[in-house]
Amino acid sequence: MTRADTTDYLDIFLNDAPLMDVRAPVEFQKGSFPNAINAPLMNDEERHRVGICYKEKGQQAAIELGHQLVRDDIKRGRVEDWVRFASLNPQGYLFCFRGGLRSQLTQRWMHEAGVDYPLVKGGYKALRRFLIDSQEAVLKELPIYIISGRTGSGKTRLLLETPNPVDLEGMAHHRGSSFGRTLTPQPSQIDFENRIAVALLKAHHKIGGPAFLEDESRLVGRCALPHNLRDRMAEAPLLILENTLEERIDIIRQDYVTDMLAAFLSRDGETAGWINFRDHLLSALDRIRKRLGGGRHQTLRAIMTEALDEQQRTGNADRHAEWIEVLLTDYYDPMYDYQLSQKASRIAARGDVTALRHWAAAQVPDANRVAQS
Repeated sequence: MTRADTTDYLDIFLNDAPLMDVRAPVEFQKGSFPNAINAPLMNDEERHRVGICYKEKGQQAAIELGHQLVRDDIKRGRVEDWVRFASLNPQGYLFCFRGGLRSQLTQRWMHEAGVDYPLVKGGYKALRRFLIDSQEAVLKELPIYIISGRTGSGKTRLLLETPNPVDLEGMAHHRGSSFGRTLTPQPSQIDFENRIAVALLKAHHKIGGPAFLEDESRLVGRCALPHNLRDRMAEAPLLILENTLEERIDIIRQDYVTDMLAAFLSRDGETAGWINFRDHLLSALDRIRKRLGGGRHQTLRAIMTEALDEQQRTGNADRHAEWIEVLLTDYYDPMYDYQLSQKASRIAARGDVTALRHWAAAQVPDANRVAQS
C-alpha cells in the first residue's frame, strides 16, 4: 500500500522517522534534522547554475536546465541512491526546502523506477518552523532541573543516569570548557538547535515528567544555547552534585587524559596520535592563559609537560593529578563557588551521585526503576 505524504511533524520527530533530504549539500551542511541523510537531487554546482538561470530567465528555463544537468548516468546514480534509501527505510520520508519542485521531481523519478515514497509537505521550512514553535510551547510546560557541581564532579555521568536526560554536551560534541573539545566535529548552529528541540519534544511527550539538563554557559564550544532555553535554565531548580577532590581529579584524568589519549591513538595511530593528543592538552591550557595569569600558566604548563613526558615514556598518567589539582583548587573552584553563591535560593537537592540519582528518579512517574541501589 502506498503511504501518503505527511504533515504529521510531531510523529516524525517523536518516532525518529528516517528522512531523506534532497536539498544540495551546501543547504544540508547549514542545517538539517537528527535522522536526515543527504541524497541531493542536484549538487552544489548544479544548484548554483539553476539558480542563476531562474533569476535571469524564469522557472521553466531553470527546470529545463536542471533536466539537462541531471540526466543519463548522473540521474541513474541518484535514483539508485533514493531507491536504496527507501528500501532500507520503508517508514521514512523525503523532503526538499519547501516540499515543492525538487521533492515532487524526486518522487516522480522514483515512481518511474518502481518505488512510491512519501514526502514531507512543506519540506525543511515547515519542519524547522514546527521545531521552533514546539520548543517555545514545551518550555512553557515542561519542568526542568539543572545538574550543577564543581568541575570534575561527574555531572554528565549523573545526567545520563537520570530518567529523562537532555544531554546538551552530547548534542554539541563538546564538554563545555576549554578542555572540552572532542574528536567529533561540532554541528552547525541550526543542527544543534534542531537536536535540542527534538530532545525536548521527546522529554515532554514520551516521558511527561521533568527533564534534567547539565548546567551550561551560553556557549557549549561554539554552539549557542537557544535564548528561550537559556532563560528557563537560568531560573530552574538546581541539583548540586558533591564529591571529594580526589574523586574529581580521578574523573578528569579519566575523561580528559586516559580516554582522550585512547581516542587520538585510535584515530591517528601511535605516533601522530601522541603528537596530536599532546598538542590538544597543551593548547587547552594555553586558551585560558590570560585568565590564569602568566606566572600560573607557565607553572601549570611545565607540570603538564612533565606529566605528558612521563606518560609517553612509561604509560603512567598519575603525574597529571598535579596540574589537575592546582587548576581545580586555584581556578575552577573559586569561580564555581562564587557563581553558586548567586544561585543559593534555587537549590532543590544536593548530595553524592547515588543520592541525586534516587532523588531524580522519584520526580518522574514510573521511573523508580532507573534508580539503582
